[in-house]
Amino acid sequence: MALNRVNSFVRKHMSYIEMTGVLMRIFSFSLVSWLGPASPFMFVWIFNTADAVMLSWCSILKKDRAYTTLNMFWIMVGLVGIFRAGGFIH
Repeated sequence: MALNRVNSFVRKHMSYIEMTGVLMRIFSFSLVSWLGPASPFMFVWIFNTADAVMLSWCSILKKDRAYTTLNMFWIMVGLVGIFRAGGFIH
């Protein structure tokens, strides 16, 4: 199964995936802090949602309910941000 292979890869490289996700989140929020209204919001929302997916996957495999909940929330917020930045919803 492909999912088992992906899960195996994530388990094997979990610390690197988690650190990458954390650094992505720091970068995206720093970009918004530095650039303010001139921020590339669609990029920031896509980037932030991607790191939330990475961190959610890791926390699900670790069975960490608190971080799973937190990062799944960020996925939902990110999707709303993507739809708003793309002009699909107001």
